[in-house]
Amino acid sequence: MRYIESFRDGMHVSDVFLCKNRQVCLTKSGKEYGNLILQDKTGTIDAKIWDLGSPGIGNFEPMDYVYIDADVTVFQNSNQLNIKRARKADEGEYVPGDYLPVSSKDIGLMYEELLGFIKSLKNPYLKKLLESFFVEDTAFAKAFQFHSAAKSVHHGFVGGLLEHTLSVVKLCDYYAGYYPVINRDLLLTAAMFHDMGKTQELSSFPENDYTDDGQLLGHIIIGTEMIGERIRTIPGFPVKLTSELKHCILAHHGELEYGSPKKPAIIEALALNFADNTDAKLETMIEVLKSAGDNNGWLGYNRLMETNIRKTTE
Repeated sequence: MRYIESFRDGMHVSDVFLCKNRQVCLTKSGKEYGNLILQDKTGTIDAKIWDLGSPGIGNFEPMDYVYIDADVTVFQNSNQLNIKRARKADEGEYVPGDYLPVSSKDIGLMYEELLGFIKSLKNPYLKKLLESFFVEDTAFAKAFQFHSAAKSVHHGFVGGLLEHTLSVVKLCDYYAGYYPVINRDLLLTAAMFHDMGKTQELSSFPENDYTDDGQLLGHIIIGTEMIGERIRTIPGFPVKLTSELKHCILAHHGELEYGSPKKPAIIEALALNFADNTDAKLETMIEVLKSAGDNNGWLGYNRLMETNIRKTTE
């Protein structure tokens, strides 16, 4: 099949894609059109059906695999599909694995590296807490390895949660080595746990959408509750250490307007916020530049970065 990342302006596409979303919208003149998001393992693309009444447009729903005939166009510096024909694909016309975006890094090796950081900790309570999730809880370990870190913003692919978490842990390990005042065990534990709530905030692939708890509570609250419940099963876990670890999770977005119930009040929480923001922003930029294909010019205003961006001159 021809993957989304290879699309170029003017290209004609006849292939099967996963329909992540489908809405009926109105043009300025009041005419109905179809607004779709299609996906394969290399990413997503906006698509339009301008003539919903065409006999070539069949019935299909979100999360269906759809066979389309379409032309690639460029709108606001991003590729878009102008769909001429579309129908629900038959079984045998597609391989589900072609539609799941997957980390370019080895998931097994990343997980082993994460477990290595757990082994390096000295605090017996924090090590026991981490092992209870990442080693002993096989259901959690499996979900953590194959979950995404976001619906669409950054690391929105199979293994994305693990890849993002490992990057944050590595940054935090550097901070702890450079700034001796930092409690390394506390910071690395918080880093490994900071997005654990996303295993319940987001549904599994191929849906990868917000659950009811994700909408009502969010991963910060979910993760804090998960930690609290598990700590209560570990005899003698220090009360103050519990509060400090929970605070790091609650404050890791840094600002109240970014979803954190608390702002960082201890240095480990501040370091975690910096590491999380660094990896999230850099990965967001990388994914935007990758989606631009061969376009080396200015890409226009990006709402996530809040600025106009382009690739660096070679």
